[in-house]
Amino acid sequence: MESARKLIRTVRNGHRVLIISAFLMVCVFQPALGQSFTIRDLGTLPGGKSSHGNGINDRGQVVGSSDIGGGHTHAFLLKSGVMSDLGTLPGGSSSNAEGVNNRGQVVGSSDTGSGRSHAFLYEHGVMTDLGTLPGGIFSDAAAINERGQVVGNSYIPNALFHAFLFEKGVMTDLGTLPGGTVSAAFGINNRGQVVGASTTASGAYHAFLFEKGVMTELGTLPGGDYSIASGINERGEVVGTSNTASGAYHAFLFKEGVMSDLGALPGGGYSSATGINNRGQVVGTATAGVVAFHAFLFKEGVMTDLGTLPGSSNSGANGINERGQVVGDSRDGDAVLWTQGRDDDDEDGDIRSRGRHDDDDDADYRSPAH
Repeated sequence: MESARKLIRTVRNGHRVLIISAFLMVCVFQPALGQSFTIRDLGTLPGGKSSHGNGINDRGQVVGSSDIGGGHTHAFLLKSGVMSDLGTLPGGSSSNAEGVNNRGQVVGSSDTGSGRSHAFLYEHGVMTDLGTLPGGIFSDAAAINERGQVVGNSYIPNALFHAFLFEKGVMTDLGTLPGGTVSAAFGINNRGQVVGASTTASGAYHAFLFEKGVMTELGTLPGGDYSIASGINERGEVVGTSNTASGAYHAFLFKEGVMSDLGALPGGGYSSATGINNRGQVVGTATAGVVAFHAFLFKEGVMTDLGTLPGSSNSGANGINERGQVVGDSRDGDAVLWTQGRDDDDEDGDIRSRGRHDDDDDADYRSPAH
């Protein structure tokens, strides 16, 4: 079970209604290396000293977690320049938001009165407990699509956990790859294709794609024996991390049946991809030199260092939207937003999207043609 916990921590850390005070909302801008990007410090909830940005939708709304003091963290939603505390499930003390769709539905996990963490869905100002798989005691939601389908992982009997799909009030166990015992889901697109990682008969974790009731192994980079899939776009292109024959861990792009190595930043040997948009732009984290970790953007065959906040030595990118806005965090402090070109808050401006961007939960989602 400890190896399973390490998998979740690796993904969360490597990829990693209260108004924020005026002091904390002061934006800090720093040009990113080699690109016309600006970096914006998103601050924290009142009383907090650090925050993490985990997800972003096409409206530029950001979700994540913020320290609130007293050793606790709360999930937040940043909308129109205002960071709101989403609270916790009844009886809980800490929570974390992982994903948000264009309707503003937020998913993540929260402590409960029992002290156990459960997956949640937050909408219309209410945080709802999604429960667990039968016999389970813990669960965590990682992503949500425009249809409101939620994926994540839940503990089951025998101290194991499995990937789940939550839809129309029902949590379904997605099982594992043949011979495996543990799985977790980290991404879903609007076609309902799910990606994540599962153990195999050898006990190693391999990336998977789940669709139409079948979990398919995506393999590894040449010579590798470990991989996880973290994100998927509407084209079915998958990104994640795999080790290589040299033992190094590299970001990958799985496209048209082929897993390609995205390499690393100059002077670095490690990279991990966490998100991809429909334009094929990939984000993640890579070593920059010997010890530092920097967020990166990979597009048109080039991996670009997105830099850090002034005074910080580390950063990581966790998601990208159709505008090319990148969310992540400064590993020394706060959630950050990278914006290419002009930075603004025109949340409902002209964006290349795959659906409507109003707050009507009954909006007609139009899936792209394939």
